[in-house]
Amino acid sequence: MDNISTGLDSSTTYQIVNCIKQSIHIFNKTAIISLLQPPPETFELFDDIILLSEGRIVYQGPREYVLKFFESMGFKCPERKGVADYLQESFHIGLDIKNQLAVPFDRSKNHPAALTKTRYGANKMELMKACLSREVILMKRNVFLHGFKIFQLELGAVIVATVFVEARKHHSTIADGTVYLGALFFVLITINFTGFFELPLTIDKLPVFYKQRDRLFYPSWAFSLPTAVLGIFISMFEVAVWIAITYYVIGFDPNITRMLKQYLVLVMSGQMSYALFRCLAALTRDHVVANTAENMPNWLIWGYWTSPLMYVQTAISVNEFLGHAWNKALNGTKETVGVAVLKARGVFTNPNWYWISIVALIGFIFLFNAISALAFAYLDEYGKSQAVFLSEESTKEDTTMASEGDGTLLNKSNSKTKRASRNAVAVHNYQEKGMLLPFTPLSVTFENITYSVDMPKGMRSQGVLDDRLVLLNQVSGAFRPGVLTALMGVSGAGKTTLLDVLAGRKNSGYTEGNITVSGYQKKQDTFARVTGYCEQNDIHSPLVTVYESLLYSAWLRLPRDIDPESRELFVEEVMELIELKPLRDALVGFPNVNGLSIEQRKRLTIAVELVANPSIIFMDEPTSGLDARAAAIVMRTVRNTVDTGRTVVCTIHQPSIDIFESFDELFLLTRGGEEIYFGPLGRMSSHLIKYFEDINGVSKIKEGYNPATWVLEVTTRPQEEILGVKFADLYKRSDLYRRNKALISELSTPPPGSHDLHFQTNEALFQYCNEHYFRSFILEPWKQKDLFNAMGAMYTAITFMGTQSAASVRPVIIAERTVFYRERAAGFYSALPYAFAQVAIEIPYTIAQVAIYGVIVYAMMGFQWTAFKFFLNTFIMFITVLLYIYYGIMVVSA
Repeated sequence: MDNISTGLDSSTTYQIVNCIKQSIHIFNKTAIISLLQPPPETFELFDDIILLSEGRIVYQGPREYVLKFFESMGFKCPERKGVADYLQESFHIGLDIKNQLAVPFDRSKNHPAALTKTRYGANKMELMKACLSREVILMKRNVFLHGFKIFQLELGAVIVATVFVEARKHHSTIADGTVYLGALFFVLITINFTGFFELPLTIDKLPVFYKQRDRLFYPSWAFSLPTAVLGIFISMFEVAVWIAITYYVIGFDPNITRMLKQYLVLVMSGQMSYALFRCLAALTRDHVVANTAENMPNWLIWGYWTSPLMYVQTAISVNEFLGHAWNKALNGTKETVGVAVLKARGVFTNPNWYWISIVALIGFIFLFNAISALAFAYLDEYGKSQAVFLSEESTKEDTTMASEGDGTLLNKSNSKTKRASRNAVAVHNYQEKGMLLPFTPLSVTFENITYSVDMPKGMRSQGVLDDRLVLLNQVSGAFRPGVLTALMGVSGAGKTTLLDVLAGRKNSGYTEGNITVSGYQKKQDTFARVTGYCEQNDIHSPLVTVYESLLYSAWLRLPRDIDPESRELFVEEVMELIELKPLRDALVGFPNVNGLSIEQRKRLTIAVELVANPSIIFMDEPTSGLDARAAAIVMRTVRNTVDTGRTVVCTIHQPSIDIFESFDELFLLTRGGEEIYFGPLGRMSSHLIKYFEDINGVSKIKEGYNPATWVLEVTTRPQEEILGVKFADLYKRSDLYRRNKALISELSTPPPGSHDLHFQTNEALFQYCNEHYFRSFILEPWKQKDLFNAMGAMYTAITFMGTQSAASVRPVIIAERTVFYRERAAGFYSALPYAFAQVAIEIPYTIAQVAIYGVIVYAMMGFQWTAFKFFLNTFIMFITVLLYIYYGIMVVSA
């Protein structure tokens, strides 16, 4: 089990691991669980420990002996330090011990029945059945996609049928045959492009496949074969829909045999297309044209014979034009119209070429599927999860920062009891820190905040009569400059909900209560300019560097009266503060694929908000998904941020003792969205412990126990029922609550000489969006068949280029869309400049693309070489390709 505690509070993690332990002992099973930041009480549940460092086993053995093992080497765990956290910080061991630990285990001493002798857990037939069943389920889950494909195919069939409906009465001349050839070509292109959907579908399934393949769930053929088998039925149905609508309406040969043969060749063509795009997906593993044989140079003739489309076009053309409808003799010759049309297009006239093409297509299907299976078997997942640098100077390892991450987390100020003078302290801290750009320290107060949503239908069906579900219930508090506040509670207590309500990020539901900013009523349009919100999911543009990400954020969110030099110096200062200097020129990359690590992305998220020079920063789970060392580095940067005099609030789930006691104050929520404690932690959490231990019946905290875990355990609903109390009511009757009310009242009054928040401009900048997107992208005719070749070349050049451009823009827009949602929510810009930038940035890119492509194609095809004709052709190609690109953007954005 891998990282099962991510997103869970420490109490819930303990209960889950304890349940697993009991079941393992009862049923005599084996379980291996990896954890990032296990709380001490959870760590104590394990029987054996495997400690890993840089791919080597540092320790493997009983849990109770691990401390003695490290103490024998001179490493002693400090007091009030979680054993798991200490072990992760003590990886540096002597060379002799390291060599001893590197000796492989003597497998001859192992029990002979301990290991199974078969590679997979089931036989081949069972593996095939299981994978086939899964593919059927996935097809059912994607019923909308397949339904949309059928609708798209039906719509295209209706369009083609209506376009060519007038041709059905004419089978007399070569010109008539050319019309039918156009219809056939459009048919085969349409059927072949239905396989394009297989490319993103296969790529999206690859991460799960690689995980299951490496864990020996099944062999690669069991993954690829069911997809190919089901693809046959999909192709048969799609082609049947197309044939039923178009065949007789267009006026193809009415012979039923000819219709069935066209159906067969289109099914083979569809299968070839599915196999081809699956093969491309297997080889690339990442999202990101025709001439007649006799006109092709000898050195290129191999391309003609290896093109699947050549065989499709040959089979479908031979089938149609050697039929009875085209048996009429051409005027003045003994040739039939059908044979003349085939010769005019340079297509074979022997009827045997139909079956030759069918056999060739079957060969291509097997070839592409075989290549896919081999690629699935031997190629690993695309990319590596490591930082990519753009300059050699940045490739040095961040050893200094890594070493600083070990040991004690923070050196905190001891002046936690002097809360009344926090504003003065904040200003002093700011002056001491010497930040380049000034800011105004601001406080936030909220009183009697209630947030509710409409009652879910599922709860109504269970007999709940209330119209609304209350998520926050009359909560009040105050966050001040220079004070690091932890927002904690069990899962579902409303931590993130409260953070979103205060930040103004709730677009639905019902909010009641009063929120002030330094004594003035909160106004969302100005409040967003002085706040930063670090989301739990670290969303960044993957194709820019760390420095560029910060510079863009500063460019958009700092006042425009700040000159570029000061802005860049401030970005450098923030990078120094958040310890991102060594990663300055590293590409952000994609999560878990390449680029920055999780911990580095967390720090980048904090820095992106900090370069906006906010007075208030909200952080949602800044240590989620990190191990103890990485969490210590992140929390050190958080403390650096607080020391500048800013107001910082963090939600946390399962903090270690070090992380928990790095906070100044705690805002504790229980289920139902009620507050049960808001106040200082004190040295070694003394204030928090004293408050709850003074409640009659609450169990005392054990020595060395994590206060965060303890307070969650003693305040659960079952504990309330046992004690016969309600902690929310006890808190509202306490002296602490009255002091907090007085503090809220004091901070809700504007200081003398102060003024409300006001800004000259709302937001910017179209220029930024342009640059941001710019960074993210970057023969003489004398025969009739030559004229047809030229027409086909023009059609193919524009259609294929436009289709490819529309497809290639898709993954870029998808990757940037989540970034847009985050930046729009943070007040970077509105949707209009972003959309306009998307449209505008494609124009120069398309001009360059069409210019390069157009010159090569225009010259090599031997078109009329005059300036007017060339620029007219280029302009039409430019407009058409741009239309395809905008269509692709529209489809993805919608």
